[in-house]
Amino acid sequence: MPPTSRTARKPVSPARRVALAAAALTTAALTAAAATAAPLAHADASGPRHLTGTLPSGATWVADVPADYNGVLVLFSHGYNPPGTPNPPENQPTPEAGKALLDRGYALAGSSYATAGWTLATAADDQLATLAAVTERIGRPRRTIALGRSMGGLVTAQLAERGAGRIDGAVATCGLVAGGLGLLDSQLDGAHALARLLLPGREVKLTGYADAAEAAQTAARLREAVAAAQQTARGRARIALAAALFHVPTWYGDGAPPGDRDWTAQVTAQRRWLEDTLPFILAARYDIEQRAGGNPSANEGVDYRALLRRSATYRQVRELYRAAGTDLDTDLTRLAATADTTADAQARAWVARTSTVSGRLRMPVLSVHTTADGLVPAQFEDAYADRVRAARSTPLLRTAYVARTGHCTFTAAETVAAVQAMNVRLDRGHWGPVGTAEWLDAAAERAGLDGGDYVRHRPGEFLGDEGR
Repeated sequence: MPPTSRTARKPVSPARRVALAAAALTTAALTAAAATAAPLAHADASGPRHLTGTLPSGATWVADVPADYNGVLVLFSHGYNPPGTPNPPENQPTPEAGKALLDRGYALAGSSYATAGWTLATAADDQLATLAAVTERIGRPRRTIALGRSMGGLVTAQLAERGAGRIDGAVATCGLVAGGLGLLDSQLDGAHALARLLLPGREVKLTGYADAAEAAQTAARLREAVAAAQQTARGRARIALAAALFHVPTWYGDGAPPGDRDWTAQVTAQRRWLEDTLPFILAARYDIEQRAGGNPSANEGVDYRALLRRSATYRQVRELYRAAGTDLDTDLTRLAATADTTADAQARAWVARTSTVSGRLRMPVLSVHTTADGLVPAQFEDAYADRVRAARSTPLLRTAYVARTGHCTFTAAETVAAVQAMNVRLDRGHWGPVGTAEWLDAAAERAGLDGGDYVRHRPGEFLGDEGR
């Protein structure tokens, strides 16, 4: 995975302290009510248990049950492990978060999935089989909460539609909840802009790779082009345009985000994100194409002018083009005129069938994202909310954001707060204040771990329209 980062804790204003204090009181009351309403189940006086097993699919699984088990099992779905890399079973997002959950009485379980790589066709089934295997060993949990990270966030969103009767609630973190087609289409849009604007007149292969080496070669060429473009005002403007299509944030690394009008600092952050993520993105595309049996994404007929106007960074792009004395309309016309990639129909249908969600929720879902994620952009939450709204499941969904850069860079306290929020939501039967930024931040602070930074946030519109 690309490097991740975490920002320093920000000072808390007096007004925010008051809000946090009020939310903390609410959190304490609700947590206490949940504890009295649902007595502990399946406690094991003999001490903690560590269990392992193998599923018929070949996936392995692991489970940990604390001595003071509270009857709630957390079913964890891990992220993308590239083909050829180790693929062990995982039942926790980080060791720190896992320990914190075990210390609070939660049991943890998770599988490896049958293989490494883009395993969306089978991962949800492997997770449900893991749940069945663990239940056979420890007894039926009082409650099961699905928890997923990155690609596992999409697996968790699938479980929220398929797992009714076995899973009670779902927490997707930094998830690919826009689905596989949205992911691939938006990445193709951004790569197309880099290739056509930074390497004009040169043949750059963006899909249909013959092997992993060919995908790596394209990534290297695009990274070199981005580094060279950063040296000129025109190049920086074009980086910003491509970054808008990729949904790349304008904040990277430790420290405060650039100012609202610090266009140069913003595009520098976007350049660093692109250099980090392009090798990962294109290697994963090759893996997905191999599994799908062809190229699943397309950009033929895309109106890039209309897309850019919907982008959260449209003003930044426009101002950088103005400062460079370069005509934005000309570049957008060029992108539209050269957009000729079509999808293989069978491959696109395979991704649609295996790697997307309908939005028809069968249980409460809390979807959590960092505000500046350059690999799985926060705008994916906009696409997910739209799909849930179209399926008339909005009352079941709550979305939350953490003010931080990086992919999946949540503190242990923030993860604990999200799981606790779902637990309380299930006890109450409705959201109310549970799962709001104030509630979650207060819960993270009360955890006494590594702090939290949940904030109210609107990520902007997702541009990777799957209706193409």
